Amino acid sequence: MLIRRERADDTTAIAAVHRSAFAPRRTAADTVPTDDPADDPAPLEVDLVERLRGDAGWIPTLSLVAVEFDVVVGHVCLTRASVGPYPALGLGPIGVLADHQGSGVGSALVHAALGAADALDEPLVALLGSLDYYPRFGFVPGGRVGIHPDDPSWTTHFQVRTLTAYEPRITGEFRYAEPFY
Repeated sequence: MLIRRERADDTTAIAAVHRSAFAPRRTAADTVPTDDPADDPAPLEVDLVERLRGDAGWIPTLSLVAVEFDVVVGHVCLTRASVGPYPALGLGPIGVLADHQGSGVGSALVHAALGAADALDEPLVALLGSLDYYPRFGFVPGGRVGIHPDDPSWTTHFQVRTLTAYEPRITGEFRYAEPFY
């Protein structure tokens, strides 16, 4: 597997990754989907990535794909965020093709994203995510380092990973790039 920066010709494959990763899981009791994509609306993450690409918070060097045999199987992006007056990064969305989940693709993407952010002297990365999954990458509840989300309903799943350039004075309210709202 190769982790590399997103290229312009990856956009369709990235949308397919998020569609696969976040599509509602169907059971035998569910209605059988038709072949018309309009009957099966895209998950919110597909549109979010598109809106992020058009936002001032988009950082092309921090939009990464996982590729296996020339097929994009995963995607993650980090976008400009802030903690009060300080720059920060927001992680997400992150997605892996449904048939590749559990094979280490997501972990490889998170490690690559954190390494790239650290190499660019970013102070921290924050996210809303699984309390069982993200602590393995060093994420801790934001309150532990004095950082809280601007939406109080996010507090339980809001996590922060400090990087080498982090300074303890970076505390306060975290705000994602505008398309998250």
